Amino acid sequence: MRRWKYLGLIGLLLILHGCSVGMALSGRPDPNTGALRVGQARDEVLLHLGQPTQTYATETGRTDTFHLQRGNQPSTGRAVGHAVMDVLTLGAWEIIGTPVEGFTGEKFTLSVSYDKEEQVTKITTSPGVPEF
Repeated sequence: MRRWKYLGLIGLLLILHGCSVGMALSGRPDPNTGALRVGQARDEVLLHLGQPTQTYATETGRTDTFHLQRGNQPSTGRAVGHAVMDVLTLGAWEIIGTPVEGFTGEKFTLSVSYDKEEQVTKITTSPGVPEF
């Protein structure tokens, strides 16, 4: 019976092994919000931020809403660190490393308003991303 406990523990560690390494390598680069300015064309905004999460019409034009995250860039250094800790702890590091990687980065919402000619009139940010 004791043998099965050890096999189960080893199996669990093998399943968890590498999650934090993969998460550290698969982050996203920070959005280039510094390139946005009033008077800019909508096409330029989309070039920097990609497609909006939501677009809706207003009396004066339209507004795009983007749900973005910063501080979660891919990092080879973090991945190597997690891999070394995995080896040194025989995979037990994943119990700590995976949640650490899961909470990396800050989510925020950016709204860009345009006039009828699709020129930026207003840029606002707010912390967090609403749950749907």
